[in-house]
Amino acid sequence: MENLKKSGMFSVLAALGANILVAVSKFIGYAISGSAAMLNESIHSIVDCSNQVLLLFGNKRAAAGQSDLHQFGEGRAKYFFSTIVAMMLFFGGGALGVMEAFEKLFHPAHEVENPMIILAILLFGIIIEGSSLRIAFKEIKELNTENLSLLAFLRESRHSEILIIFTEDFCAVIGLVLAMAGTILTMVTGIAAFDAISGLLIGFLLMGAAIFLAKEFYSLIIGESVTAHDLVLIKKAFDRPEIERLIDIKTVHMGPTEIMVAAKVDILDIKEEFAYAIVNDIERMIRKSLPDKKIYIYIETDKYDPNYHRE
Repeated sequence: MENLKKSGMFSVLAALGANILVAVSKFIGYAISGSAAMLNESIHSIVDCSNQVLLLFGNKRAAAGQSDLHQFGEGRAKYFFSTIVAMMLFFGGGALGVMEAFEKLFHPAHEVENPMIILAILLFGIIIEGSSLRIAFKEIKELNTENLSLLAFLRESRHSEILIIFTEDFCAVIGLVLAMAGTILTMVTGIAAFDAISGLLIGFLLMGAAIFLAKEFYSLIIGESVTAHDLVLIKKAFDRPEIERLIDIKTVHMGPTEIMVAAKVDILDIKEEFAYAIVNDIERMIRKSLPDKKIYIYIETDKYDPNYHRE
């Protein structure tokens, strides 16, 4: 359980359980009401359940370890499956929901039956999804060791699964509130278009969330450097009297908790015979400063040339 929390996967399991319960209740609500917003929410929950299964599979692939073909492991499998999830959220949850809502909006026979039952189901969904969102918030707090703002953490975090789950849960709660508002307006005014409009807004909300997620995951798949905070810790290991200059340093995330560090250093001439021991000590310091990361470190010794230009 502790390992799940550290990897950001505990919220995935919590969200899967919540979405199964909510999906069943929503489909029952749609079957007895014909509500466009309820249908949209039902599709949303089914897509979310599929998404969580994909994230669990991606986590399993990421833990497969090193092989001759994937010599640095398959840590980025999480990013790949997270991208698929974002696309499913866009097309399966958002675009399909918008099409259904448009059909209901222009369908003259569209009616919403048993609105009180719908409201009860939506309230149940808000409670369940809110509990899942609360778990996601708690997990973000544990992972946010730099005490960043929520938006900054979501943009800086290399944990794609917590980004997915938080966005899904947040959209789910907002979507349920919109569906409830549409149902209440329809019940009060007798105009079923309010129900369809709420379904339309829910679809656009999901499409916007999917675009945001896809942009973030594209960057992660291409390869992002370590955070500014982690880079400071890494550079601190090179701040020692034997090192005349840190010529260059490059970092990249191989996965949420796996990074590669490549550096070129200029060691003082009088310390060159101890270069092997110095490099080993630097590596130990880097790993000690980032105990929650698996780190591949490659350090090359060289002489600094101010006129050198890389071809």
